[in-house]
Amino acid sequence: MFVQLHHLVTLLLLLVAADRCHPATGGGSSSGDDGRQFTYNGFVGANLTLNGGATVMPNGLLMLTDGTLQTKGQAFHPSPLPFHTEANGTGVVRSFSTTFVFAIFGPYAYLSSHGLTFFASASREVLSTALPGQFLGLLNGTNGNRSARIFAVELDTLLNADFRDINSNHVGVDINSLISIDSADAGYYDDSTGRFQNLSLISRKAMQVWVDYDGVATEITVTMAPVGVARPKRPLLRTTVDLSGVVQSTAYVGFSSATGVMSTRHFVLGWSFALDVPAPALDISALPALPRAWPKPRSRILQIVLPIASVTLVFAVGIGVCILVRRRLKYSELREDWEDAFGPQRFSYKELFHATKGFSNKNLLGVGGFGSVYRGRLRKPDKEIAVKRVSHESRQGMKEFVAEVASIGRLRHRNLVPLLGYCRRKVELLLVYDYMPNGSLDKYLYDGSSGTLDWRQRFHIIRGVASGLLYLHEDWEQVVIHRDVKASNVLLDSEMNGRLGDFGLARLYDHGADAHTTHVVGTMGYLAPELGHMW
Repeated sequence: MFVQLHHLVTLLLLLVAADRCHPATGGGSSSGDDGRQFTYNGFVGANLTLNGGATVMPNGLLMLTDGTLQTKGQAFHPSPLPFHTEANGTGVVRSFSTTFVFAIFGPYAYLSSHGLTFFASASREVLSTALPGQFLGLLNGTNGNRSARIFAVELDTLLNADFRDINSNHVGVDINSLISIDSADAGYYDDSTGRFQNLSLISRKAMQVWVDYDGVATEITVTMAPVGVARPKRPLLRTTVDLSGVVQSTAYVGFSSATGVMSTRHFVLGWSFALDVPAPALDISALPALPRAWPKPRSRILQIVLPIASVTLVFAVGIGVCILVRRRLKYSELREDWEDAFGPQRFSYKELFHATKGFSNKNLLGVGGFGSVYRGRLRKPDKEIAVKRVSHESRQGMKEFVAEVASIGRLRHRNLVPLLGYCRRKVELLLVYDYMPNGSLDKYLYDGSSGTLDWRQRFHIIRGVASGLLYLHEDWEQVVIHRDVKASNVLLDSEMNGRLGDFGLARLYDHGADAHTTHVVGTMGYLAPELGHMW
């Protein structure tokens, strides 16, 4: 009997010694990772798969993102855990529990980039194709696809209307999508008062989260509190959802985070997870220390004003560029090398646009077969002009057309309306003439509202037109055939002198050459009657 008692004492001593020799849970070691339960009080030597910008710092702090813009970070258990009660995935999803401590550091105390998630994913492929920015390093453009088979709790710090976020500081439960099935403001319910206490996810302070799934009741609860505060009795979120259609027989568990256009760092200080039983408590005193606040503290005014000023500056620059581009398009012209020969006769479109007050209908003098005519006034020199807008669809003949216009512009006779110059804009040609204050002859002959002409005035006008035609046919260096002489193309200056205008159909020929044409041009009623029957 004494021997048996001796053996029992020896066995008890061995058990005590074995317990004392068991690895501690602090300093990043795990307390028995048996594929169903593990604990990390810091992550030195932790058995994790790290993707993207995720890394373990020398003091054991898990840094998911290092502040690089438009990057993602992932850290998860390297082996899938058996979530179903049956190995073939036909059973129900086991109850599971997890708790972790995290902190988010933005460049400013009240602004940051995107947040982080805790997830359970049936596939590593979904994780490998995840995107940064608004997708939180969890999903990609196929967000909402049931084939993703992923469950997550998001701690989001930006409001994204596409994902129907409630605000820029919330906690949500996600199933195959970043559109949460349930969400709430980040915070906790005080056990002593029952009042809700807000928490800022980007406060750069450590906070603890508890996530529990009851496989029998198919219920998820999410609870959070500042580090050092006991787990509140009332959870922040309580949602009924059956994960058997989401998580397959096995799943990977871990964290993801992402940055966008603002530098942000995401940290996890400690983590424990368990299937079928509550997650082991974390040793808060053994968790690694967070880095100093970054950047160096600034006044609250700068923290608020500087980001607003930056956004305002970018917005103002964008508006300025848009206005500049719009102005360039508004006044854009078409110029080609061959036009240099006619440069002195060319006006800018901007100059003509302002002269006619934007080609206002109030300045419209009339509309003819070749375009509309607008009254205008040049600033330098101070001169009244008439601007005719002509559409010339044939790009092939534009060079010859402009050359002909420039040649006609060299015509100088007291009974011709002088062409001052031109402007090209896309397929449009703008011709600039001296303004004739008394309008066209047809208004005096047919309208009657402009008054009547006596025979002396009529003879004076006809003689003037005849003098102009003699100059065109005989006295200039080339023969100019107008081809559309009619009352509406005879304009009257301030002294009622008749001036022939509108050379839209005019053609130039050398003296002695035969003028060949393949079709009749002009206005019926002003042509010889027999021409209408010859063609």
